[in-house]
Amino acid sequence: MRTRTAAVALVAATALVLAGCSGGGSGGQSGDHKITFMGWGSPQEVSVFKDLIAQYEEAYPGVEVEYISVPAADFSTKLQTMIASKKVPDVFYLTPENVMPYAKSGIIADLSDYVSDNEIFDEANVWPNAIDMYRYDGTTPGEGAIYGLPKDIGPFALAYNKDLFAQAGVTAPDPGSPWTWDEFVAAAKKLTSGSGSDKVYGSAPYSLESAVWSNGADWLNADHTKVTVTDPKFVEALQWVADLGLKEGVVPSSEEESSLGSFQRFLDGKIGMMGIGPWSQGQFWDEASFDWDIMPWPVSPETRTQATWYGGIGFAVANSSKNQDDAANLAAFLAFNAEAQKTNMEKGQAIPNLIDMAKDDYLAMDKAPENKEEFLRIVEDYGRRATQTYTYNSEWFTVFNADVASVMLGEKTAAEYAEQVQPEMQQLLDEGIAEQGE
Repeated sequence: MRTRTAAVALVAATALVLAGCSGGGSGGQSGDHKITFMGWGSPQEVSVFKDLIAQYEEAYPGVEVEYISVPAADFSTKLQTMIASKKVPDVFYLTPENVMPYAKSGIIADLSDYVSDNEIFDEANVWPNAIDMYRYDGTTPGEGAIYGLPKDIGPFALAYNKDLFAQAGVTAPDPGSPWTWDEFVAAAKKLTSGSGSDKVYGSAPYSLESAVWSNGADWLNADHTKVTVTDPKFVEALQWVADLGLKEGVVPSSEEESSLGSFQRFLDGKIGMMGIGPWSQGQFWDEASFDWDIMPWPVSPETRTQATWYGGIGFAVANSSKNQDDAANLAAFLAFNAEAQKTNMEKGQAIPNLIDMAKDDYLAMDKAPENKEEFLRIVEDYGRRATQTYTYNSEWFTVFNADVASVMLGEKTAAEYAEQVQPEMQQLLDEGIAEQGE
């Protein structure tokens, strides 16, 4: 942990970044340093980060950033290999699931001083949920020290193809009046048509988080110590999601998903509705040949409660970095600098971390979606962070997902699968709780 004297110096350096300096910067005090930054992303995201890094290097002419882009599927393995070989990147993407173990093992630095005690950065102007995903006080996630600065916050909204809706005579719900599940199914049936390569489905596979939470259930109990997937409300939601394909025929089968994913089907104009995050906007702007928008997630008829998840990736700074000042400045620049945030927003990669920019500049953009407010409503109102981010490890959640496809395929009922998988999930959850307390 750095001393208070060092922290003050670091905050002063960061203040220049957060003020949006262009040219000069603190290059003189940083010296000729090289730092590494490792992440993943689509070609559009890689292009955005090359631009942002160029902006940072202009502000800090004494610092050179080596940008390492790794395929998302390989990132975790590569990072673990680099950690084991003591060659951790100076700055790297941090998932909320890794905050607790990485903080406990000393892999990532405490960045609390970069979001407090300075005259430039207003913590009240950043989505609290975006920062809280990287807080940990040694016991409770979401509280205490900050071990990552938010790359973004990703509200998961329900997109729809406006052209297909018009052709099928379906009217999207008003933002404040979500459909019930029954109304969603009715609309999805109207949108489903054709066969073979011309098949159009009403919906992509539905968000299980949205269904489970809207039905008043969750994977774990309130203090995240007990697996609750056998709760009848959970089972009902899981079966409803599976039956969208098994009984209603309005979503692609698992086999069809394997041959052509719903994301591409949506871009091809052959999916009526699909869950998306803001990171998809840029690709939709470039590739979608139809009008699209987002709408509120449907609600369980039992509860009438809206629910969906928001995610995010953070920027972590390695405790082992030899140029920790420069690395922390890069993380702060990417997370908070107004010009960097504007670049990210205008290229369709994220809603801004800065609340005033999100509510002014972002909402005023003349690009889809028209109902941008829905993204903000999810962040401020009905979105939730994923349950597995509240536990020391997420192996219990991985086990749940390992064979949930058997329910989607109709090989097992939701009740059968929940009874089968619950004991192993509980064992792994207990092991994580014990490891956290060691």
